[in-house]
Amino acid sequence: MILCCGDVLIDMLPVDLGDGRRTFAPHAGGAVFNTAIALGRLGVETGFFNGLSTDLFGKMLADELKASGVDHSLCPRSGRPTTLAFVTLEDGHAHYHFYDEATASRLLESAELPVLDGNVRALFFGGISLVVEPSGSAFEKLMARGSATRLVMIDPNIRPDFVTDETAYRARLTRMMAGADIVKLSEEDLDWLSPDADAFIAELLVTGPAIVLVTHGARGATGHTASEAISVSPRPTTIVDTVGAGDAFNAGFLEALEGLGRLDKAGTRSMSAGDLRICLDRAAEVAAVAVSRPGANPPWAPDISEPAWQRLAARA
Repeated sequence: MILCCGDVLIDMLPVDLGDGRRTFAPHAGGAVFNTAIALGRLGVETGFFNGLSTDLFGKMLADELKASGVDHSLCPRSGRPTTLAFVTLEDGHAHYHFYDEATASRLLESAELPVLDGNVRALFFGGISLVVEPSGSAFEKLMARGSATRLVMIDPNIRPDFVTDETAYRARLTRMMAGADIVKLSEEDLDWLSPDADAFIAELLVTGPAIVLVTHGARGATGHTASEAISVSPRPTTIVDTVGAGDAFNAGFLEALEGLGRLDKAGTRSMSAGDLRICLDRAAEVAAVAVSRPGANPPWAPDISEPAWQRLAARA
């Protein structure tokens, strides 16, 4: 199982009423939640962990996890409200306005962390839950507990407007990225983290992770290792909006790792250039479907092509 640990919320997406007025409609979301949903739809055994509310929106989120085949039995439930994120779109790019005070996910405590059994093979972290307390400390502790024997991937998915204590947040990201096997960053993330992207990536690869993934929007993505950088172009598609694009990319990459038999520390750290390209191609394909749909709506396995690792196995 890949256990996805981090933010879960309701995206309030803009809707044009057709008479000059606009409103917002609720959609299940959150960066880590979206990655879990995408993995579940691709047929990967997936779990999700964070605090879930028992309110109307919390039920909506739990139902969506169940419908996509994601196990949420580890999630502590409470009567605290669900985090809301009102989304505005400018030139197809999403901007977020969060309402997160005293919510079920933000107030996750270290005492509520699950015991990780042998079924959990990989951990995925990220999103706004790493910014705030006490959830940020709780997730960092969970990563420390599980990272010695499990593959760890992190996508900080940085939202600068949400960060109130920049020093503490940067320090947490530095520690968690150094302890991960795979780090995924957008160009916007890199701009916030360092004025020199190339130097930052090079230093990051020295501190711990075996792979640093960088997404370039309409220019595709690059996978960096200590010895090489492999780039892939985006799949041709009609972009409706970019909500959940990076999350779908993460799911495609992790699905490919599992399909290639490399969903572990040793497998990831001994990947060939060919395997890395297969993972990047799959990630780009899953993301392309996601951006062709409104909201965070990743594909199901039948919506996309047969995975490359299955075609290779059939030829063997």
